Amino acid sequence: MPMTVTKLRFDILDPPTSSFTAQFNPTDYSRTKAAQIAEIGIPGIDSPILQFVRGQNERLTVDLLFDSTETGGLGADAVAVTTLTDQVYRLVKIRSQTHAPPKFRVTWGTGLTFVAIAEQVQQKFTLFSPDGVPLRATVSLSLREYKTLAGQLAELNLQSPDHTKVHVVKRGQTLSDIAAAEYGDPGAWRVIAEANAVADPRRPRPGASLVIPALDPRGVRA
Repeated sequence: MPMTVTKLRFDILDPPTSSFTAQFNPTDYSRTKAAQIAEIGIPGIDSPILQFVRGQNERLTVDLLFDSTETGGLGADAVAVTTLTDQVYRLVKIRSQTHAPPKFRVTWGTGLTFVAIAEQVQQKFTLFSPDGVPLRATVSLSLREYKTLAGQLAELNLQSPDHTKVHVVKRGQTLSDIAAAEYGDPGAWRVIAEANAVADPRRPRPGASLVIPALDPRGVRA
């Protein structure tokens, strides 16, 4: 039984939606993720202190080959390869409906799913008919990952001791255990005890819902 080849696929997500597949699958692709780091210089020390500022979009780069010689040949009836590459080239063109290039999803079987906006599309033509019609091209894509703010916040699930929370006491937990889990400091148990009027910090009632107060950067109740 012959093996079925899954083609690299592009699905346009902005209306009007559409889709197309690569003529030939790529031989490789690259994914790059980086972070923006600030250097805080302190006089007299050997190395600056590094401070995370924010993440940067993941990038996907891939080269795709297109060839139109099978459909038109090399003679006067040659078909330009741009009839195939134009659908990829349009990924970086402004659309009249949205006034911006489209958002789209790139998939390749179960191994690749990437929602993106095209940062750059470069076409390199490498074969021509006697009349100068381009018949073969390599299209290089540089894509930037697209994520909504709501999607990122849900994915990150950021937690911080500077926001009030509620903790349900588990059997055997002490207030010191809870303070260590919530604040990273078991010595902050007094803040929890005062906020909830807990008489015995070593034996809070299992199942009780305790308010975990917000702390300021000094570790003091906000």
